Amino acid sequence: MTGTLRDILDAAARGVFPPPDGGTTVVPQHAHRDAGVIAFTAHSVVFTDEGEGWVRETLAAADCDPLAATMNPRFLAAFMERTGRTTDTIDLLTVAAPLSGPPPPLRLTELDDPGHPRVARARERRDDVRVWAADGGVLVLGRGVAGRPEAAIEVAEGVRHRGLGRALAVAARHLSGGEPVWAQQAAGNARSVRAFQAAGYRPVGAEALLIAR
Repeated sequence: MTGTLRDILDAAARGVFPPPDGGTTVVPQHAHRDAGVIAFTAHSVVFTDEGEGWVRETLAAADCDPLAATMNPRFLAAFMERTGRTTDTIDLLTVAAPLSGPPPPLRLTELDDPGHPRVARARERRDDVRVWAADGGVLVLGRGVAGRPEAAIEVAEGVRHRGLGRALAVAARHLSGGEPVWAQQAAGNARSVRAFQAAGYRPVGAEALLIAR
């Protein structure tokens, strides 16, 4: 398959995925900050400025099921060592179509303070960051991998199980400026996975994001 990383992501947001042929596509990074792997159904995309030859040789040396090689710890460890990058986890990658009109009734206050801890942390991994606070929750919108709009939410322990996480994730779809919204959830964070899926985000693959130190 051909196209840039953003082309591949835009197609996936429309429900058009790489062919499930067991292959791996290697594309350049969109920006220095982000390198990594996205595993779709039976096809992976490695986005890196390292040579394609190195990627394929290292995958072949992983000594595992070829379908799982891009997410195998041996390959990811070699990828990090080669690039001097780090990663936190392999995330479930989800996406939702934008929604028109204002967000549903939810008291959101936009935070304009660039020194706010949540704002500062978000800017380490995203551009054009905007942050809203709700009673017991936080919504972050920014441009992440390949410039895609990404949403993240936080809900305080004392207000869980009241639908706030779902409401914040829905609000992101209204606030995205008409673009599909992407969100990553750690596979073991069942609360977050349920909240985003209840808000209409559908799983499209898994992602290991390697961040420049």
